[in-house]
Amino acid sequence: MAQISVAEFEAKVLEQEEIVIKVRAPSGAKVSDYKYERKAAGSQSTTDWLEGRIKPLLSGHEVVVIDGDYTTPHGRTKLDRLRKSYEK
Repeated sequence: MAQISVAEFEAKVLEQEEIVIKVRAPSGAKVSDYKYERKAAGSQSTTDWLEGRIKPLLSGHEVVVIDGDYTTPHGRTKLDRLRKSYEK
């Protein structure tokens, strides 16, 4: 699988999913490419989304989700609610 920079990965997730994430990794670190063509269902929890789509691509690097209030949402927060938190 193709490798991309962490910054590119974060930008792809934001563009596709409309969700802000920050990956904690050394500068120059590479992760697997984010190749999803459709955004995840809004009814999915943040934790399920992270475990199913994001973490498997990060080679063990830590990741945090940032909501519209610049805080980390609870893991049971639905993606629809998370996406709406940016609309201010």
